[in-house]
Amino acid sequence: MLRAQISRWGEPSAVVELIEMESPAPGPGEVRVKVEASPIHPSDLLKCRGLYGYGESVPMPPFWGGVEGVGLVTDAGADVETPRPGERVILARLDGIWGDELIAPASGLTVLPPELDPLQGSMLIANPPTAELMLTDFTTLEAGDWVIQNAANSAVGRHVVSLAKHSGWRTVNLVRRQEAIAPLEAHGGDVVLIDGPELATRVADAIDSLGGGALAKLAIDAVGGDATARIAGCLAPGGTVVNYGLLSGEDCRVPARLIVFNDIRLQGFLLPRGLKTRSPAEIAALYERLLGLAMDGTLDVEIEATYPLAEIGAALDHADRAGRTGKVLITP
Repeated sequence: MLRAQISRWGEPSAVVELIEMESPAPGPGEVRVKVEASPIHPSDLLKCRGLYGYGESVPMPPFWGGVEGVGLVTDAGADVETPRPGERVILARLDGIWGDELIAPASGLTVLPPELDPLQGSMLIANPPTAELMLTDFTTLEAGDWVIQNAANSAVGRHVVSLAKHSGWRTVNLVRRQEAIAPLEAHGGDVVLIDGPELATRVADAIDSLGGGALAKLAIDAVGGDATARIAGCLAPGGTVVNYGLLSGEDCRVPARLIVFNDIRLQGFLLPRGLKTRSPAEIAALYERLLGLAMDGTLDVEIEATYPLAEIGAALDHADRAGRTGKVLITP
């Protein structure tokens, strides 16, 4: 079998290596899975550069790449009743998924309905629950409430739009490029604006133009730096900024006057931490709900390109490219 290893920290395409390994037979309770698709996330690129995590949580090279995907079960060890060979399964919480096949514990795999597009199925574990929990864990939203987010044309951002609309909430969506506005409006974004100067005034005017209502009490920030300050300035008093990314490469900045006089709070979000507060039954219910929304088309991710495993370096370069409009997937 071939697996992608990050050999050292550096530019992603320069530090990834394909390692050929023996393909063992699955043992008791295990299955062999032929990997069909695995996405490249911004967190994968940060891990390659040694910029993901803090202290002992930073992945130390060498480590295997890839955090989620889908594949077909091709063989099963003793005592495995499900999944069976021929069934498609969701891959997650395994030791690296960028590869052509892997051995996995059968008990940790979820069978994917055959009618769901496997490329969409490969992206169910990380981004949809990230969007869902950021929308629900930090404040209580009522029908008609506004949520504001930046990097809104990202995969998580599009899920925020879809999940908010499904729940009856409205979204202000910030992007960096004019050409990103129309696709996000077509996806269901209520307001789509270019991030930048005088943002608070422009956001308030846009909300007023659509019938008004209270300013957003929840902001979702994937950028950091001054973008955090701008989005925080758009919130109603007592609002919360939830940060889950640092696309700017800079630490979040929120002016003291907003914290002191407007009671604005800054919270960080990490999916494993959000899931840790839930019981196994609650986590199962969360993923069952998200799977249902993927099945009915509510959750759908634009895919910009797919690459074979042999071209993983080019895939990483593409995923790292500014101005992307969709996800890049490795399809062994």
